[in-house]
Amino acid sequence: MTDTNSGGLVVFDHPLIRHKMTRLRDVGTDYRQFRSTLAQIAGLMVYEVTRSFETETFAVTTPVAETAGYRLRGSVTVVPVLRAGLGMIDGMLEVMPEARVGHVGLARNEETLEPTTYLSKLPRDLDAGPVVLVDPMLATGGSASAAVNLLREAGATDLRMICLVASPEGVARMRKDHPDVRIYAAVLDERLDDRGYIVPGLGDAGDRMYGTT
Repeated sequence: MTDTNSGGLVVFDHPLIRHKMTRLRDVGTDYRQFRSTLAQIAGLMVYEVTRSFETETFAVTTPVAETAGYRLRGSVTVVPVLRAGLGMIDGMLEVMPEARVGHVGLARNEETLEPTTYLSKLPRDLDAGPVVLVDPMLATGGSASAAVNLLREAGATDLRMICLVASPEGVARMRKDHPDVRIYAAVLDERLDDRGYIVPGLGDAGDRMYGTT
């Protein structure tokens, strides 16, 4: 794992994640394999993403004696950006079933080219604990930045983002708009092409996940 900029971008260099990311990139990977591999990577990334979560101690009784136990402080909320973000949720909840799940839907306005919100279903007390924004691709950064704005307006105070593939342009946009939001990515790719796709990337994650290519 490499912290490319303290407080900014964390890129994973775990061999198992690299292995599975290669499977996702492969154009020959079908939607069933893509979907299951995506969830597996998300589950692997959760361990590091949650490292800074605060805990509190309490007394617990084992079959032998009483000892100190630990539990997460506050309520954890995971918020996928629809629709591709949904593919990472199962893997994350497998590791962290106590997390709540909110949903955010964003679409690009074809006139302004800016993201607009078509769905926002969130817990009322987002300030009750850490919030993890989930989206497989951080491309231009427009949608991610808009989603963070929405979550802040809804009360979130402790935010971080997890994605599979990030572009330098997307990271720069997030650092500019939200310098306090740490980004966790499986890989940092080369650039965006003239259509806004990440290169080399893995294509449209939502289409590949649901077989709508």
